[in-house]
Amino acid sequence: MDGLRALGAVVRVPRILDHGPDFILLERLDLKRNGDWAALARMLATLHRTTGPRFGWHRDNFIGATPQINAWRDDWAAFFRECRIQPQLALARENGFAIQVSVDLLKNHKPAPSLLHGDLWSGNAGFIDEGPVIFDPAVYYGDREADLAMTELFGGFPPEFYSSYRQIYPLDAGYEQRKHFYNLYHLLNHLNLFGAGYLAQVQRTLDLFHAF
Repeated sequence: MDGLRALGAVVRVPRILDHGPDFILLERLDLKRNGDWAALARMLATLHRTTGPRFGWHRDNFIGATPQINAWRDDWAAFFRECRIQPQLALARENGFAIQVSVDLLKNHKPAPSLLHGDLWSGNAGFIDEGPVIFDPAVYYGDREADLAMTELFGGFPPEFYSSYRQIYPLDAGYEQRKHFYNLYHLLNHLNLFGAGYLAQVQRTLDLFHAF
């Protein structure tokens, strides 16, 4: 609810009809899987131009069923390392997966703290007659590239989405390398949630870093 309210102040999300300590009631939307992808790109660019004072969020939340740490940081690389990658690696060790990440592709990257959806794969976006809608967020202020990167994971969005976004809000040099580092967070989370079926994909991502 907290995340939907934050996003809903800027872009279209399902409206909250009622809520209580253990439930949230949302409007019913007749969602379609395909629609105006350029409009979705414009909507996401509008969201990303909404910035905050620091990286993080005023409360922790969840990425799927996994707790997501959102402690405030002034440095993006420190935030992503300490609040994203390291907690997932610690959880992986608890689950019996000995994974090491020795690279840091964010060392000289200084993005603005943009308002992010946080879990933007193809299953969390859709279209209604009035236009695109996003939902099921894991909101925080971070590098907008992290949202873009996840849209390329698990099937990806159509090419017109990316060309439209880049035309509206061009990406910085180095995104093609950084996106794999950002998606490692989600792959580790899937490994921790769903097990060894994601281990090979995690390892392929780690192998990519040696080529950069």
